[in-house]
Amino acid sequence: MSKQTYRVCFCFRRRFHETVSEAPDAIKSLFDQYSENGTMTVDHLQRFLIEVQQEANATKEDAQAIFDSLRHLKHLNIFHRKGFNLEAFFKYLFGDVNPPLSPSIGVHHDMTAPLSHYFIYTGHNSYLTGNQLNSDCSNVPIIQALQRGVRVIELDIWPNSKKDDVDVLHGGTLTAPVQLKLCLESIKEHAFFASEYPVVITLEDHLTPDLQAKVAGMVTQTFGDILFTPGAETLKEFPSPEYLKRRIIISTKPPKEYLEAKEAKEKEDVAQKGNGAADEEAWGKEVPNLKGVDRVTSTVDKDDSDGCNNNDEDDKSQHYAAPEYKHLIAIHAGKPKGGLKECLKVDPDKVRRLSLSEQQLEKAVETYGKDIVRFTQRNILRVYPKGIRVDSSNYNPLIGWSHGAQMVAFNMQGYGRSLWLMHGMFRANGGCGYVKKPDFLLKAGPHNEVFDPNVNLPVKRTLKVIVYMGEGWYYDFHHTHFDAYSPPDFYARVGIAGVPADTVMKKTKTLEDNWIPAWNEEFEFPLTVPELALLRIEVHEYDMSEKDDFGGQTCLPVSELRRGIRAVPLHDRKGEKYNSVKLLMRFEFS
Repeated sequence: MSKQTYRVCFCFRRRFHETVSEAPDAIKSLFDQYSENGTMTVDHLQRFLIEVQQEANATKEDAQAIFDSLRHLKHLNIFHRKGFNLEAFFKYLFGDVNPPLSPSIGVHHDMTAPLSHYFIYTGHNSYLTGNQLNSDCSNVPIIQALQRGVRVIELDIWPNSKKDDVDVLHGGTLTAPVQLKLCLESIKEHAFFASEYPVVITLEDHLTPDLQAKVAGMVTQTFGDILFTPGAETLKEFPSPEYLKRRIIISTKPPKEYLEAKEAKEKEDVAQKGNGAADEEAWGKEVPNLKGVDRVTSTVDKDDSDGCNNNDEDDKSQHYAAPEYKHLIAIHAGKPKGGLKECLKVDPDKVRRLSLSEQQLEKAVETYGKDIVRFTQRNILRVYPKGIRVDSSNYNPLIGWSHGAQMVAFNMQGYGRSLWLMHGMFRANGGCGYVKKPDFLLKAGPHNEVFDPNVNLPVKRTLKVIVYMGEGWYYDFHHTHFDAYSPPDFYARVGIAGVPADTVMKKTKTLEDNWIPAWNEEFEFPLTVPELALLRIEVHEYDMSEKDDFGGQTCLPVSELRRGIRAVPLHDRKGEKYNSVKLLMRFEFS
């Protein structure tokens, strides 16, 4: 066995044996059970797929396909003439052919319901490359978001310096603008790279009528026949994602003069520094609960005028709207006169989009939670980050999702635990960017009652998770990345993000000086609302003197977890998959 050397000082070095990836005892036991004389045949593997992996319809052809996928490893001498040995079985279990979500299931939700019946992958300030104050505006983050599967792109449109053209920028800040035309062309080129389902462009409009007319011409010329424009001025019901396949949809509030946006005032307090600040760099902020707040500095909330704190001026603003611009708006964003109660009233004759900041939503759910659920059964609710998030951080998306909000808008260029949850939710349904909401968010009960995520419900299912081991850090990181003087000391965190009753995080023991940690620990998670549950997985390296180092993460929709033993690839803090880092885990439901 080879050895690793770490320099302790100028004169001394420490030497450690390099650990070899070896099947855990539980895997050896299963191999013995499903093999004969040290050889697993196609018939044995098929039985294993049915009984352990819970793949009830697995055929001999499926088992043979797994054998064939490992043929290129013959040089490792892991095959016998009639099957493969323990090492080959272990490589199958820990290989790319055995992911935790089915790669072949694709889009499988009913896609023929109205748009309001889906959670939609939604971006906020999609053009920003970094923070909200002085980063560059560019078409590159728009392209990256679309390639990840994001379906809602937000553009803030302003007159350029000469007032004769339209730029995209974050108004009232030092962000450098990008031309609207370039953004629109990039959307057209990349809109359906990851998904055929519709892309919604939400416009924050700060234009005069002559420039609105110019935008109408740009949009029409760029998108042509793929632009969806409803015949009626307002829709009685939203079309379905299936009907709108490969279409572009424009959504904005009825136009107002752009100078009105400067009147928006910051109404949110600077949050207190949280106890987890020491872990922030390594892990990202822990996802806050309903009462949670984050440490950021203050700026103007440019979206505030789209909420319900001001009286309605939409009728007055229609006088200023360029008619060809008004014609493009398929999803109208507007607010009736009065307070939040009026905003949430459902009109049987038309549907609309309402926007609330994360802080407005947090306050609203305390008093109007059931009204929000009823509103989102027909209408679209967009939630956006509060204006003091100048670092492009995000918030807990479960508050919006558990009340039916379709467009929970995130800063996709950021990173941290909240964004990991967003990535996890939209790994569901083939990664198409639309996830069907559970029935309990779409229908009222026999006594007109609606879902309340804060009510304690009976346990529906229990998820049992076994964390066997991990590997791959040795290949993806420099050998002194985690510790200059010894191999890393890894531990894993496993938990659930969901309704408050289901939300929890648990932790394995820390294994010292080991690049291939074998934890072999089991956890149980009782779930009252499994339909909204996300499985959170993180690995960190313990550091006695400083912050613990980040070692990878992933987030998976519990509703689509494959039972059995699976190889779970981990991602970096920005959500990019590592080349080699993964965990061997087992998932069971009862």
